[in-house]
Amino acid sequence: MRLFPILTAIIVAGLLYALVMQRDALLEFARGGAPVASEATPAAAPAETADATPETETDGLPEGTVRVMATRSVAQEVGSAVVLRGETEALREVEVRAETSGKIVSEPLRRGVLVEAGQLLCEIDPGTRAVSLQEAQARLAEARARVPEAAARLLEAEAAVPAAQARIAEAEAAIPAAQAGLLEARARIPAAQAALGQAEAGVPEAEARLSEARSRVREAEINLTAASELARDGFAAQTRLAGAEAGYESAKAQVQTALSGVKGAEADVEQAKSTVEGARAALESALSQIEGVKAAAISAKSAYEGALAGVESAKAAAESARSAIQSAEAAVASVENDIDRLTITAPFAGLLETDTAELGALMQPGSACATVIQLDPIKLVAFVPETEIARVEPGARAGAELVDGRRVAGTVSFVSRSADPVTRTFRVELTVANGDLTIRDGQTADIAIEAEGAPAHLLPASSLTLDDDGTLGVRTVAEDGTAQFMAVTLLRDSREGVWVSGLPDMVDVITVGQEYVTDGVPVEPSFEEVIQ
Repeated sequence: MRLFPILTAIIVAGLLYALVMQRDALLEFARGGAPVASEATPAAAPAETADATPETETDGLPEGTVRVMATRSVAQEVGSAVVLRGETEALREVEVRAETSGKIVSEPLRRGVLVEAGQLLCEIDPGTRAVSLQEAQARLAEARARVPEAAARLLEAEAAVPAAQARIAEAEAAIPAAQAGLLEARARIPAAQAALGQAEAGVPEAEARLSEARSRVREAEINLTAASELARDGFAAQTRLAGAEAGYESAKAQVQTALSGVKGAEADVEQAKSTVEGARAALESALSQIEGVKAAAISAKSAYEGALAGVESAKAAAESARSAIQSAEAAVASVENDIDRLTITAPFAGLLETDTAELGALMQPGSACATVIQLDPIKLVAFVPETEIARVEPGARAGAELVDGRRVAGTVSFVSRSADPVTRTFRVELTVANGDLTIRDGQTADIAIEAEGAPAHLLPASSLTLDDDGTLGVRTVAEDGTAQFMAVTLLRDSREGVWVSGLPDMVDVITVGQEYVTDGVPVEPSFEEVIQ
């Protein structure tokens, strides 16, 4: 059994020696003739050309010319599709969950059932939610009933403000009059005090007159006594006695007059004192009136501030009533929303992937009711390398072949703008019709996305070669009849050959013998039919 590996190693070593160490001799041998044209396929190996019998120089070819087989290729417009491997994916998949708590009272639906959008999946026991709704509605009605009362209080408080302002104006208007009365009362005191002084000054004068009158009475009395005695003795006339009596009576009258003057002076003093007291009382009254007016102004201002405070309080009460309405409305909405959450429905038409919650199961917020998926249409998801992403556009036509051989067609519905940080690829989604729901979620598919076409040549794969730098290309026949290497870009392969770009629209490509010529070597091509 070890003999075959040894023989294989010897043969390979001999071939390597012939190709490397004896390359010049081998090329010289090849220049001596060309391979005989036969029915060989384009993909024939170069080793078959080595078996051709070299011609002698009697063929009339220039020395060094190498016979080769070539084909004249014309560029064709070829669609350059982006080929990817991907998988199917449900268009939408949602795990429907409960948003409130309670026990399930509906019969379960089994997995695989088709459901319509809005169809009931799970129903939760309402419990006491109806009573809670009635209570919330009653509170709302009560809050609304408080609004007119609060509005009336606000109007009443606002109406009290102008009256308080009028009182302030009235009190402030009374202040100047009171101040004028105070000034007048203060002005009366000096006059009254002057009159009192004058009256008090008249009392001593009246008393002096009284003393003088009393002295005259005594004098008249003495004269009367003397006259009476003289008249009795006959030493004086009756006229003298009468004159003395008249003088006496006159003196007494003067005393009475003086007494009246004294009493009048004292009365004037008392009257002046009364006037002074009255002026002082008027001053006190004016001061009291000033204080009263000021107090009235302060009271009016306090009433005004109280009216403003009443307005603010009424506004606060009205705002509180409105807030109570909003709070009651929120409570009603919350209960109604909670009641609406008792029925869990399908968000879209699709297929149940799981059973719905079982009858009697206790649900909590976040508990799963069922999983719904939408398979019509269905998505095909693939990841495009960054070298090809520029060729994929949304809306481009695409096709796919599933693992079971079925072929589907659709369009590109999404091209990601962000690359996967690990693979540096971009997510691409295709939308494909799946009315019969035969395409399942997660099936593998070969995807081809239509891209912009480009001119290309269809050549046999055996015509490809490498230059000394390792660049992929083909050997062509130049216009001067020499071999010329041209680099190409491999687009894709097919059963007929490979599609390459980078060549002129029409070119003669060496298909057999290209491994034995280099750039500038004269060649004599034998053309074959273009591979279709």
